Amino acid sequence: MRKVDVSVSLRECSCIASKTLTCGLSSFQQTGKGLLQVMLKQGKQWKSMCKGLVLGTLLTTCMILLYSYAAPPHQLSLQEIPVPYSCSYKPAHARNVPRMNGSHFTSELSKICTPKEDIMFMKTHKTASSTILNILFRFGQKHRLKFAFPNGRNDFYYPSYFDRSQVKDYRPGMCFNIVCNHMRFNYEEVHKLLPEDTIYFTILRNPAYLFESSFHYFGRVIPFTWKISGEDKLAEFLREPNRYYDPSGFNSHYLKNLLFFDFGYDNNLDINDPKVKKHIKTIDERFHLVMLLEHFDESLILLKDVMCWDLDDILYFKLNVRKDSTVSRMTGDLYEKATNWNKIDSMLYQYFNATFWKKVERYGFERMEHDVEELRRRNDNMQSICIDGGHPVDANAIQEASLKPWQPLGERSIMGYNLKKNISKKHRKLCRKMLTPELQYLSELGVNLWITKLWSYIRDLLKW
Repeated sequence: MRKVDVSVSLRECSCIASKTLTCGLSSFQQTGKGLLQVMLKQGKQWKSMCKGLVLGTLLTTCMILLYSYAAPPHQLSLQEIPVPYSCSYKPAHARNVPRMNGSHFTSELSKICTPKEDIMFMKTHKTASSTILNILFRFGQKHRLKFAFPNGRNDFYYPSYFDRSQVKDYRPGMCFNIVCNHMRFNYEEVHKLLPEDTIYFTILRNPAYLFESSFHYFGRVIPFTWKISGEDKLAEFLREPNRYYDPSGFNSHYLKNLLFFDFGYDNNLDINDPKVKKHIKTIDERFHLVMLLEHFDESLILLKDVMCWDLDDILYFKLNVRKDSTVSRMTGDLYEKATNWNKIDSMLYQYFNATFWKKVERYGFERMEHDVEELRRRNDNMQSICIDGGHPVDANAIQEASLKPWQPLGERSIMGYNLKKNISKKHRKLCRKMLTPELQYLSELGVNLWITKLWSYIRDLLKW
């Protein structure tokens, strides 16, 4: 029998095992190294995402604070120099305005009036006020009037109270024709800025629908709404508003009696507080006309009459309009809750709804019907001349940057327009002006919107 060299066999087995182990360890090391690289790569991605999130949050917070609470320029005690009775620099031509005699128009009863050029428009939130602003911008440009504009932004340091020192290049005694940007109204300061013959007007909206629009548009910049759960945050808020609402919370004024707040009053007063009725009466005494969004065309006809303007001066396209898919359909129950939550605004609206129809009655119902029909006919004609497709389009479908409206944070819900090609020379300039959104028009008029533009740049950078 042949002897087997056990020692050799053991050495061979040991060598094989050693190689196998070495290969296994090498394979494990390579696999581990690969896993480690993947984990490090993912870690870097998460770290980058976290940095971006933190940076974005910090920048957003800083910009919101800067934009909303930037300290207005401090006004030192200035020598009071009275503003002239009128700041109209050229003699305006008087014109005849027809009146009604029974059911017929007659030139015999026409009145002679002079077009008004000194104007204070109290721009309220979510009330089609951007459309009115476009009308005022065009009128001011046409007649070379001087606007009182804010400096660096598109509002007068809202929600701070208006102060004359917030007006760009203001000096006591200076003449300004028009003030129309967002502000928290302060009559004493506005009165010292503008001449005595100034016409004051504003616009209101049904408070329930205004609340819904404000909740949608401003919700992302109102911190106490962030904790509201569920898909329908509006309905959840109205179910228990006092559970979420914080009167001292950041931007809380947007969600309770916003109109009353804009006029400079305490939006958290009790509805039975006698100051509520007193303040509403004061608004009535100070404003020559209070328009209603729900009767916009009739309101414009009354404005034309108060201002002694022509129909051409009040032609318009609806600007800053939300697309239907983002508009909540308020049920009867939600409507009732929203109305009750905004009781002071509801009282304000009811009061001026009554005064509005008294003005229409004095104007003449048949005359109003005739003039509204003519205004709509002229608007339809301009729409066919100016607007590509004849209707507004989604934000992503707007072709020119100069026609893109400002969007609410995190959304693209505000619609805009595309200008028709090959518009006749006669209408080309007017069409573009009628379609230009508020911020772009302000820039055209020489307003330095550096704060607004910085915020817009950051939002675009972060895709917000």
